[in-house]
Amino acid sequence: MKVSRDPKLSAFTLSELLVVLVIIGVLILMALPSLMPLISKTRSLEAKQALKHVHTLQKTYFYEYARFGEDLNAIGFESERLSTDPDNPGNANYLIEIVESTPNTYMARATAVVDFDGDGQMNVWEVDQMGDIREVTRD
Repeated sequence: MKVSRDPKLSAFTLSELLVVLVIIGVLILMALPSLMPLISKTRSLEAKQALKHVHTLQKTYFYEYARFGEDLNAIGFESERLSTDPDNPGNANYLIEIVESTPNTYMARATAVVDFDGDGQMNVWEVDQMGDIREVTRD
């Protein structure tokens, strides 16, 4: 009994697949510059959330001790491991620190450790005792 084989199978050729991949690549490259500000804005949410948390902890510390805390350990802030840590990389893209503290005022800063858009400038956010969060340096 002979089995008949169809010599022609319906399929895509390698060149057709490569053309489709090139078209997809060109479309992604065209869309990427317009999406970079959205990516940076999304990443800055991490800084804002951390600074809101620092502000809440500072208020609690102030109510208890009648002055603001001088460092993150004093107020009970535990920062995540930085994504740039070579020994034990984490998920955090911002370094959180208290840069100024007096009994009645404080200034906390979130500095990006990753250059999100590759322009050589790092994103910086700050919060003060009033809870005002502002972007100091745009990325």
